[in-house]
Amino acid sequence: MTQTLKQPSGFADFVAGERAVLTRVSVRVVPDGVELLLPDGQPLVWRWADLRRLPDQAEKDALVIRRAGNMVARLYLRDSELRTQIQSRAPHLKKRDRSIPMSMLAVWAGGAAAAVAVIIFFLVPVMAAQLAVLLPAEGEKALGDTTFEQIRMALDETGLGSTAICEGDDGNAAMRAMYDRLNPTPDLPYDVQIHILDHDMVNAFALPGGRIVFFRGLIDQADNPEEVAAVLAHEIGHVVNRDPTRDALRSAGSLGVLGLLFGDFAGGTITLFLANQLINASYSQSAETTADDYAHDLLDTAGVSPAALGTMFERLLDEHGDAEGIIAHFMSHPQMGARIAAAQAAVVDGRDYGSVLNDVEWQALQTVCGSASPRQSDPDSLDKKVWPDGE
Repeated sequence: MTQTLKQPSGFADFVAGERAVLTRVSVRVVPDGVELLLPDGQPLVWRWADLRRLPDQAEKDALVIRRAGNMVARLYLRDSELRTQIQSRAPHLKKRDRSIPMSMLAVWAGGAAAAVAVIIFFLVPVMAAQLAVLLPAEGEKALGDTTFEQIRMALDETGLGSTAICEGDDGNAAMRAMYDRLNPTPDLPYDVQIHILDHDMVNAFALPGGRIVFFRGLIDQADNPEEVAAVLAHEIGHVVNRDPTRDALRSAGSLGVLGLLFGDFAGGTITLFLANQLINASYSQSAETTADDYAHDLLDTAGVSPAALGTMFERLLDEHGDAEGIIAHFMSHPQMGARIAAAQAAVVDGRDYGSVLNDVEWQALQTVCGSASPRQSDPDSLDKKVWPDGE
């Protein structure tokens, strides 16, 4: 009489994959493979050729196996006899499943890149435009205050403090008089604060919350107060349309998306990035055109020639060239030639335009930082940094 050999059996912990819950199951070695008796009484056979070992750092004393093609269901075997039997009979226990084809990976990568592009270049700008209108003025001002201080620290070349704010009382009064004569108050969502920084960069920009920042270098470069007024009118246009807030929200949103993908871009890094972006005034071309149009109308209403904006651009373009210098600032802006032509076209024929400041006020503005304008003392001594590269 032939004696039937008893097949090894025991118990193991089973995870089906739907939930991270261990289920105690009966396990028996059969000729075709490993038979699992599930709690519902139904046997499940994992064939020898399909068994794959899964290294598991949390289970040093268990053999963790799964079936080929199934990455979630697994069996934790601690019974030494069962482990020995399976390791000796399963021919492909250490085999890896066929890897995902490169073509499929390329498709997935392309889809992911497209999704990120849609988020950054479409969804984030749309949401930023909506939030810029809904954001309370207090929130905008807090963002502008923080960014302003970061800018002052970033531009200080000594590393010991912050770039100084020009404190000349008469000069700041002249700047305020210029602002009052432009009279943009009815258009503004909040009050405007104007600061002049003691730095030779030829630049001006608006920050969230109504801050407008001028650099001494721009005032030094101006031939007359009307050119400064034209730049001021342009920056007021950005404040009216809340472009700085929209740009800051768009940049922060894009950084947030990229931070999820590549690492932490939160906190001070975002603030520094926004400071750099706002120094470079990287608003959209449409925003710049709208701000120019607003400046033309504001200047004309105040009795100041809109051509002053064009002459400021034109002289800087002649002095510093089109490939670098100020063009670095305007890389995301409309073409300089078109902006100059638009300013000249905004001049109303036959209208008698006047000066926005008298000679005393203009002299006070030129010395607001405590020294005479280099253009007044020595026109050939200028060695200035214009709008920074990188835009």
